[in-house]
Amino acid sequence: MDYKSQFRQYKCCVVIPTYNNSGTLSKVITDVLNYISDVIVVNDGATDNTLEIIKSFGDQIQIIHHEINKGKGAALRKAFKYALSKGYEYAITVDSDGQHFAEDLPKFLREIGKEPDSLVIGARNMSQKNVPGKSSFGNKFSNFWFYVDTGVKLTDTQSGYRLYPIKKMQGIRYITSRFEFEVEVIVKASWKGIKVRNIPIRVHYEPGKKRISHFRPFVDFTRISILNTWFFILALLYYIPFRFIKSLTRENIKKFAQKNLLNREEPVRIKALSIGFGVFMGIFPIWGYQLIVGVALSHLMKLNKALFVVAAHISIPPMIPVIIYSSYRLGALFVDDPRNDMLFHSGITFDTIQANLVQYVVGAIALALAMGILAWLLTLLYFMIRRPLKSEARDSLTSL
Repeated sequence: MDYKSQFRQYKCCVVIPTYNNSGTLSKVITDVLNYISDVIVVNDGATDNTLEIIKSFGDQIQIIHHEINKGKGAALRKAFKYALSKGYEYAITVDSDGQHFAEDLPKFLREIGKEPDSLVIGARNMSQKNVPGKSSFGNKFSNFWFYVDTGVKLTDTQSGYRLYPIKKMQGIRYITSRFEFEVEVIVKASWKGIKVRNIPIRVHYEPGKKRISHFRPFVDFTRISILNTWFFILALLYYIPFRFIKSLTRENIKKFAQKNLLNREEPVRIKALSIGFGVFMGIFPIWGYQLIVGVALSHLMKLNKALFVVAAHISIPPMIPVIIYSSYRLGALFVDDPRNDMLFHSGITFDTIQANLVQYVVGAIALALAMGILAWLLTLLYFMIRRPLKSEARDSLTSL
């Protein structure tokens, strides 16, 4: 199959950033050239014989040269800018340490045809032999924070074997220049609306000294951690709320309601208990902690947490004065020295509530129990009436 013409048709190039990988570089370039003619090699200030190796390929490759080492992120940013100036729309990055297989390049080619403008990361099998423990841990760490920042679940966010839709990515501003760039670029691409996904690839970790990694565990992991912290703050303040609001489409709300509120497979007793318990916790006098405690208990009791949260909102602001006053009046039936001053006469203030605290707390617990039981019974009654009516309607339609 003529892969070279297909890569050219899609305006795709391969970018190989390299720094002191003379032991593997020549083979990596040679293997890649078997599949694609448009290859850009970035010599990131190498101090070994990298430059001689690159020059030996003549005009088969395009060369970008850094006099001093600037980092992998800087090399990739420079290569993407250069590739765009040459008319390329996609760039596949391949590490020069020999861990990637050129035979996997057609996989990325097919992904361009399947879902154009996606950012595709080659997912490695991190459980295979010779995979460094630090690589496996770092990948899990990165996957977790990428999910927190974007809401997208990936199995590998650290692989350097990637397909970048560089034309679609134009306009994104970057602040990093070393290994953390590979985290920054996928988070910002996802925030821009570019789909980020994985495809399986093979990976080769050769034991011994032939494969050279320039990842500095302490320094680079610290850089990545600081970047993830910054992204989390941005996500918390803007992108997570924005993503939530954006998800509130009519179709998504309908799906959520059908799955969590109107689930036909869920027993009626669970629905009724969830609503009754929600009303109980919404009134129970632990203001500020009702939802936290209630959701935790709902999880332990295996209740429907969505129904619980909806029912617990009986204590929305307009209802709070009514709940407090009703609790106060009901509490008068259970205390030895009930107070009969109407709270609404002088207004509900912290002082008036404190003066009647015992009466209020006792009344609130009693009210919570009563209203919770009532909500539970009404829910059961509703489903007892609704289900026979639906069955009767079906029977009528069948007889017609």
